[in-house]
Amino acid sequence: MDFQDGLWMQCVKQSTGQQQCKVYDSMLELSSDLQAARAMTIISCMLCGLSLLVLFCGADFTTCVQNEDAKPKLSLVAGVGLLLAGLLVIIPVSWSANITVRDFNNPLLPNSQKREMGACIYIGWAAGVLLILAGGLLCCFSRPKSGSSGGTAKYYSNSASAPNKNYV
Repeated sequence: MDFQDGLWMQCVKQSTGQQQCKVYDSMLELSSDLQAARAMTIISCMLCGLSLLVLFCGADFTTCVQNEDAKPKLSLVAGVGLLLAGLLVIIPVSWSANITVRDFNNPLLPNSQKREMGACIYIGWAAGVLLILAGGLLCCFSRPKSGSSGGTAKYYSNSASAPNKNYV
């Protein structure tokens, strides 16, 4: 790496003796909105992975958790985690799409600085929707089993509920 004209440059010398230099691209040179979007996306990925791990531990087919009453609660926790992960994906993707459209329609911005929406925006929206859908389904269907619920059925005998009369 060389330092020329106040910029860090990365230079490559070819076997012919020619040298090609380009400005060093740093992650810290990103705008603050893209840095925040990157942080939210990374947090979403970690939350999604943790939620899937909790879901696996609380699944009916695993023996990681021996308490059968705790398994629906773990599924509910995983569902809430997936819902939050979906929101943490949708927000930065929509934010970046808004900035891209706003900058593209800005006549004061030079054409070299205008960006277009690429496939990553649509993949991010699809991932967020799928995470929210999965989290919502887990939250809806993570109910305790009817056999282990606190409700009890009461049965009455015929002798206790009605007097014994013989009708002809």
